[in-house]
Amino acid sequence: MPTTRRQFLQRVAVVGAVAIVGDGILLAPNLPRVVRQEFHLQRWPERLNGFTVAVLSDFHYDPIFSVHPLRAAIAMVNNLHPDLIALTGDFVTVSSIGDEAKGALAAEPCASLLRQMSAPHGLWAVMGNHDDATDPEHVTRALQAQNIQVLANQSQPIEQDGARFWLGGVNDVMNGAADLSKTMHGVPASEAVILLAHEPDFADEAAKSPIDLQISGHSHGGQIRIPFLPPLYLPALAKKYVWGTYQVGPLMLHTSAGLGTIGVPMRLNCPPEITLLTLRPPAKR
Repeated sequence: MPTTRRQFLQRVAVVGAVAIVGDGILLAPNLPRVVRQEFHLQRWPERLNGFTVAVLSDFHYDPIFSVHPLRAAIAMVNNLHPDLIALTGDFVTVSSIGDEAKGALAAEPCASLLRQMSAPHGLWAVMGNHDDATDPEHVTRALQAQNIQVLANQSQPIEQDGARFWLGGVNDVMNGAADLSKTMHGVPASEAVILLAHEPDFADEAAKSPIDLQISGHSHGGQIRIPFLPPLYLPALAKKYVWGTYQVGPLMLHTSAGLGTIGVPMRLNCPPEITLLTLRPPAKR
């Protein structure tokens, strides 16, 4: 029998929906893009003008889905030749069935892949809420075994060409493990500070301290973004500063959309992200 106009439109709609879902599962999550962002920071040393930081976040490693954007990102990051690589947490995922600590076992293969990236000032990491809710000690050991340094409520000076800044990292905020006072202990008030904090909404607290830039993830950028609608789901402490760059008082913040997925292995209008931050002193007038 001939197809009616209504039937034709219904079939087109079904085909279109299948195509969108297929793209969101099979293509979009596996094609990371490079997002470049430049910051002029008030206390940034002139001798470190142009210092670059590659940011990756929210790996949620598994051998079926999230391994693919991570593998693609490795070569892309190395081709960027960053001065330092920052990893802002959620290397693993809390198991939805059985022992939550089993999720931490994914840390070893994840760390093994991450170590294929290199930068003159190394790879630095903080824990995310999934890392902290599984077995943070196990995740930390797996990263450190691959020479990835983990900042646990502490700061370290990064020196180059006779100048330096401080790289700080807080433990996971959502699980109550972050201690900003301890992290900033011993950091000279006159020197620039970059803070790694998994949850972006922590910026409201970080802005009360002498911190120039906070780098975060956690939100996945919303992961599934339907045009003209807000993100369907955002986790706690990622509802305010969802994706991109923000000014929070005197503090600059960048929230990465991350690499992996959580729940449904799908991304829509929110591709996996590698961020390359270029840091400069205040612009001359």
